[in-house]
Amino acid sequence: MVDVLSQILRLEDNDQAQALSGKRDEHLRLLEEAFGVKIVARGLDLIISGPEEAVAKAKNALQNMAGLGSSLTNHDVYYAIKMSDNGESAPLQELNAGIVVVTHRGHRIRPKTAGQRRYISAMATHDIVFSIGPAGTGKTYLAMAQAVASLKKKEVERLVLTRPAVEAGEHLGFLPGDLQDKVDPYLRPLYDALFDILGHETFAKYREKGIIEIAPLAYMRGRTLDASFIILDEAQNCTPEQMKMFLTRLGFGSKAVITGDITQVDLPKEKTSGLIEVQGILRGVEGISFCFLDETDVVRHPLVQRIIQAYEAHDQEVGKLQS
Repeated sequence: MVDVLSQILRLEDNDQAQALSGKRDEHLRLLEEAFGVKIVARGLDLIISGPEEAVAKAKNALQNMAGLGSSLTNHDVYYAIKMSDNGESAPLQELNAGIVVVTHRGHRIRPKTAGQRRYISAMATHDIVFSIGPAGTGKTYLAMAQAVASLKKKEVERLVLTRPAVEAGEHLGFLPGDLQDKVDPYLRPLYDALFDILGHETFAKYREKGIIEIAPLAYMRGRTLDASFIILDEAQNCTPEQMKMFLTRLGFGSKAVITGDITQVDLPKEKTSGLIEVQGILRGVEGISFCFLDETDVVRHPLVQRIIQAYEAHDQEVGKLQS
């Protein structure tokens, strides 16, 4: 029989109590479900009841969450649960301390996980950064934020954003319009991130002046890009030749960030992904950093984490059957 015990967490004030509880106590319910405990609010006291280890983990997560005050989000709650369950103690308050850039709406873009913090640090200290991880980990968005921050600080003179226009089951030739109309859907996620950070008016002004350039990867051939922050997105769909071509475009005063998810390669089966190959070629080269994000860094709906985990488990099972 499991012994049930109770611990009390005393909060500072009503504002902290309200932030920790969330709307209709949704944050407390998430903790209860995750750890198998019961949490009851009594004034400024949170009474946590359940098995000893579960109570300790729930209390640790609550103490971590309390440091964020009113800025606490659902993602912060999920991440606090994950860290506490794994026995990690990195304070959420420290993760949220570093502001990358402030959007045109006044929203402060910050790292949300330890992996994202390492990624941002790598972009600040290395000229070439590879960010490899599943969907929803902030690979592209944080690269955009860092690029805009570098532009505002006048560390670079322009942003160059590119993607390989690889057909993921669709056919470009059947899409309506001219070449730009055909490739624009492939570049849309880049537009969306910049709209969110800069606003439509500033984006349009920068685009007109040539401060921001967005183009398919094929357009990079033969160029040298000086004083630029260059982002290659969806790099898992580059061939080794395209990857080498892109990396050798780097000019003086420039930085490059290469992002991709090696579990979602859309190249033909006989083609090798340049993002997979480059890890063995450039690992350990001075000035280059490889940042690997995983499902713990996902900042989308919590179901995305579970979907990623389910696919990983499936792939491992298939691998065992094939070996």
